[in-house]
Amino acid sequence: MKKLVVYIGILVFTLALAEKQSNAQIVNGAYKRTDVFQKKPMPLPGVREADVFWSKKVWRIIDLREKMNLPLYYPTNEMGGKVNLITLLLEGIKNGQITPYDARQDDDFKIPMTYEQVEESFGAEASTIERRNFDTGEMEKVTIEGEIRPNEIKQYMVKEEWYFDKQSSTLNVRIVGLCPIREYVRENDASGEVQRQQIFWVYYPEVRDLLASNLVLNPNNDASQMSFDDLFIKRYFNSYITKESNVYNNRGINDYLTGKEAMLESKRIENEIFNFEQDLWEY
Repeated sequence: MKKLVVYIGILVFTLALAEKQSNAQIVNGAYKRTDVFQKKPMPLPGVREADVFWSKKVWRIIDLREKMNLPLYYPTNEMGGKVNLITLLLEGIKNGQITPYDARQDDDFKIPMTYEQVEESFGAEASTIERRNFDTGEMEKVTIEGEIRPNEIKQYMVKEEWYFDKQSSTLNVRIVGLCPIREYVRENDASGEVQRQQIFWVYYPEVRDLLASNLVLNPNNDASQMSFDDLFIKRYFNSYITKESNVYNNRGINDYLTGKEAMLESKRIENEIFNFEQDLWEY
């Protein structure tokens, strides 16, 4: 009888130990990481219209071929749950989380687009071609479904507003919108001339929740992770100004300058904004 009790006790202990091991949480690494999907956007300080006595809108280009901006272009394929920015935006549009706006008219977020229209902007619409059927030997029409090529997005245009808050005596900036720019070569174009096309605009305050819940790939340190929202709010990107608000219908720099002079004009506008705040102080 005593031996039976001992056997039963050993059996119960073994089953309990096996259940504990089966319920053990798997940690894919040296430590448990915080679930990024629960992360919320960093709150921004409130601003009243009465406290703003100077503001200026600027448009700038983020070129993804620059080394500092590579985290916005890579990974081109999903890696460890991380995707690049254009893939994230397309997923958000397809799932109905964010709304794209037509970039052909203006950048004031007036005309919403559907996901099918976004596909057409990428040149991903279905096409019909004639192809020989090897079984019958006859020519027949075949429909080929188009596909979006995210690797064609080489730049982003950022619309932002700089303003001076007299309540806190600080010069601040708010990102208003993002616009991916596609670079491609037209089919059957013998010249091989690269075309640039603005695909759509997204309203940045609307996409912050999506950007905050997805991490940017850090090529140098896996322990130092930031979200896409952190990258934009903390301005971990390199860019240059292409347009400022002006009386000439907000014309771009390329409308009146080219080459080196255009880059110098871009730098002049940037210095003008920086010096505005410095000139308000006396030392």
